[in-house]
Amino acid sequence: MVLSRTLVAASLASAVAVASPLQHQDSYKRQNATACAQVSSAVKAQAGVPTPTVPAALAYDCITSTPFKKDAALKLLDSIAPYFKWQSNTVWLKDPPAEYAEKVQGPVDIWGKLEEIKVNVESGKYTNEFAFGYDLYSLSQSTHDGHFVYVPDSVGGIFNWARTIPLVSVSSDGKELPKPYVYADILTESFGNSSFKPSAITKINGEKATDYLEKWAQLGSLQDRDALYNNVFYELATVSLGPVGSGIGTFAGSGRGRWPYPGAKTALEFENGTTAEFENYAKVLISFTGVTDGESLYDNYLTGTGTSTVASSPQNSTTPSPTPSATSTSLPAPGYPPPVYREANNLIGGYYLEDEYSDIAVLSVPSFVSLESAEIPFQQTGEKFLAAAKAAGKKKLVIDLSANGGGTILQGYDLYKQLFPDGISHAAADRFRAFESTDLLGQYYSRAAEKIPRVYVTEEQNATLYELQGNIVSTLFNYQTDIDVNEKNFPNWAAKFGPGIEQKGDKFSNLFRWNLSDVLTPFNSGGIYVHGFGNLTNGTQPFAAEDIVVVTDGYCASTCTIFSELMRQRAGVKYISLGGRAKEGITQAIGGVKGTNNYPWSYIQFLAQYAIETLTDSREEATKLNATELGSYWDNTPFGRAAAGTSLNVNFRDGIRDGDETETPLQVVYEPADCRILYTKEMTVDATAIWKAAVDSAWGGKSRCVAGSVGGYGKRSVKREMSIQDKVYSRSVHQWRRDLSSEQYPLDVFTDLKGLDLNRRGIMWP
Repeated sequence: MVLSRTLVAASLASAVAVASPLQHQDSYKRQNATACAQVSSAVKAQAGVPTPTVPAALAYDCITSTPFKKDAALKLLDSIAPYFKWQSNTVWLKDPPAEYAEKVQGPVDIWGKLEEIKVNVESGKYTNEFAFGYDLYSLSQSTHDGHFVYVPDSVGGIFNWARTIPLVSVSSDGKELPKPYVYADILTESFGNSSFKPSAITKINGEKATDYLEKWAQLGSLQDRDALYNNVFYELATVSLGPVGSGIGTFAGSGRGRWPYPGAKTALEFENGTTAEFENYAKVLISFTGVTDGESLYDNYLTGTGTSTVASSPQNSTTPSPTPSATSTSLPAPGYPPPVYREANNLIGGYYLEDEYSDIAVLSVPSFVSLESAEIPFQQTGEKFLAAAKAAGKKKLVIDLSANGGGTILQGYDLYKQLFPDGISHAAADRFRAFESTDLLGQYYSRAAEKIPRVYVTEEQNATLYELQGNIVSTLFNYQTDIDVNEKNFPNWAAKFGPGIEQKGDKFSNLFRWNLSDVLTPFNSGGIYVHGFGNLTNGTQPFAAEDIVVVTDGYCASTCTIFSELMRQRAGVKYISLGGRAKEGITQAIGGVKGTNNYPWSYIQFLAQYAIETLTDSREEATKLNATELGSYWDNTPFGRAAAGTSLNVNFRDGIRDGDETETPLQVVYEPADCRILYTKEMTVDATAIWKAAVDSAWGGKSRCVAGSVGGYGKRSVKREMSIQDKVYSRSVHQWRRDLSSEQYPLDVFTDLKGLDLNRRGIMWP
């Protein structure tokens, strides 16, 4: 059979029995009292293995044998409701614009779904904890707002699900609609026997493959369906991020694909008539100590500890120092050529293209920083590369935002200001829901901040003032933070809070913007100033807007969308979307959450508790404030019942485009790309193939756009004389390409956020 050689080699895990895909609370007939005991024994037998694995069906039987306890479920539902109030766009998700509902996602009633779950709990519908937990997780997931997430312990804290076979979706010639393939087969064709010809997958578990994959894609967190579809598959940019990215695709169990149960087995049918079946597996995330059955699993691991993960502040508490080198990397980046500069975690890297493309510079930005220690190296990598590219005589710039789920908000502003130092310095305006909690916090934090000087000091200079600046002065709830849409300071909290507008029954604050001149910028940026502000002066614009093109896989979310708002709306840079479903037509380049700020629940809890305990002047005042809505944030149940290594977030701020008198959140605005390019097989093993397709379409002799146009192809008619440095770099790229082998492309990169600071406020965690 055609695919057996590589695909079977990739199938390392074992699983048994048959279950239909996408199933999350049926198949109870297969459950038995010994399933959890078998898992426990299997974990013991794998002592020393970092992450033990068991058959998916066995894990499913175990987790669905847990009891369901009504009182505990009701307590959890009551404890999360106060945080749902902070979600900025609930009324817009319930009643979105017609174009969004037609082309992106249908309406979702968050409060209605929460009430429905509560009714199901009280009526005894749920027979086990996992069934309840998955419904609760699905509530937030169904919004396709990557900032709005809650993963219960039963869903993401005991097992993660996975398949052994990552896939890719590629066009045969860049024009025909894409088809799914087993990625190991593509690798074999690329680096193995030249006579080997992969066969496209026609059916998955008996269903038309593309239909099955579109349904699976909908279980992801992005909003755009084509971006969701891309995220199903193996992609070089996501793999380069290692465990902080969405790994080898949601189909294989990375990203948010690690939480839906995929069934016991995956059966594939191919165009050439062959078939293959592979066992799915589960990664065991706990020790299973003391577990003998579902009851003991619940008692030991699903009751919550009551320990809060409260953050002292949403800002970074320390100012990081530069790493010794921004050119080395500690993570593999398969398919990427030798870098000119690259940050150690592959969060940003600069490259040149070779030979007839030697006038092209490429800046790959798969993240806007998700690690505190990378803030300054990230900024420095951009600075050094852009300067080096201009010094080397590069004429055009490709920016690749593939896999970029966001990061530090002001890093997005900073990169834009490096590219357009004289450009308009604000993206969309911001706003938040105006309700009792946000108003009270603004009153108390603003009152306290008026007594503290707004000056930046380091912790070493004055530890007390440093803490007060981080906790009180630099917060959004101090009216002196941010400026209004006319770039004026707010005179008081009421002027910032408003409410400025009422829409669909909700009230919202007045619009405001980042004050990039703020002396306290380092508290909100991980220790950097934005170019042109603070201690960083403006430089010279390195490339004209018409000499820049941006490519993205649609994953672009959060800070990435802020950067894109600046690049598209302010600078007029063209955007190319990659891949997408096997359907004709243009796709969106920005497919992730376009809310402009996520707030961790832990920070919301901190804000409320700090106001009551610290910002009141007397015990009587504290008691009075605790009797308000702010007294709803003491219960630690949501934190104890959340899966470890997952974020608990809401989207706190909406982005509102300048000139939009309707104040429609950008989250529900449909925006097609300028051009759509389909992935080819070569692009799944060599990132330069993507960049060259963008160059050809923007400035070359042939457009690769299957829909839309960037309008600039045919303009590079004069061949550039290569410099000695160009020739040297070209030779290094040729050697790199000759040295490529299938072994360099890992098939086991999975998302693992345990131990990370998940309080980054401008990132959509996978």
